[in-house]
Amino acid sequence: MIEATGITKNFGELKVLKGVDLSVRQAEVVSIVGPSGAGKTTLLQILGTLDKADSGQVLLKGKDISKLSPKALAAYRNEHIGFIFQFHQLLPEFTALENVMIPGLIARKRERETKERSKELLAYLNLSERAHHKPNELSGGEKQRVAVARALLNNPDLILADEPSGSLDSKNKEELHKLLFDLRDKFGLTIVIVTHDNELAQLSDRRIRMKDGIVLQETKENHSFFP
Repeated sequence: MIEATGITKNFGELKVLKGVDLSVRQAEVVSIVGPSGAGKTTLLQILGTLDKADSGQVLLKGKDISKLSPKALAAYRNEHIGFIFQFHQLLPEFTALENVMIPGLIARKRERETKERSKELLAYLNLSERAHHKPNELSGGEKQRVAVARALLNNPDLILADEPSGSLDSKNKEELHKLLFDLRDKFGLTIVIVTHDNELAQLSDRRIRMKDGIVLQETKENHSFFP
């Protein structure tokens, strides 16, 4: 699903990524862990086409995304990649339903079909009764589930999550963690998560530990999810 080789990234004199190699299989859940400043989020942004590497190559499903024009890259990102952020990134003036619809409208899909798909996802995430509430009327867990629905709208192949449970309490963290693995099992999604949450990292199929812009260790977990 993902083949990244020799990824480097500098910000001025600061070398953030120093030749990172990363391979992620289809329907695998991988957590990237490490101290702040290790380069985790920068790597995630490069994998998600939100930033460009200074050198190296990223293949997504065998496609070299670095060769795409900015317009083609934006379209590819919207169609194939879903993002979940720590602080939801919901637009405050829109309802939950309208927030979920945004990727479909950007892709110029039919509004009626986009609305129906959004309603289905909100129902799947037990948010039907909150569909017409704005973000300031939702709990933290509800906001994050709306963000998950938005990430799923265009049926992406890949979900990239940056500290997805970082702003949640213990109960909502546990629910979100279970949801991520349910989504992998139901939709065959590939999920890459940057996290400081050890519990979430240990549930993943693999943990990749980074420090100072390099990969130090990969750990393959052997367990059953949520017995």
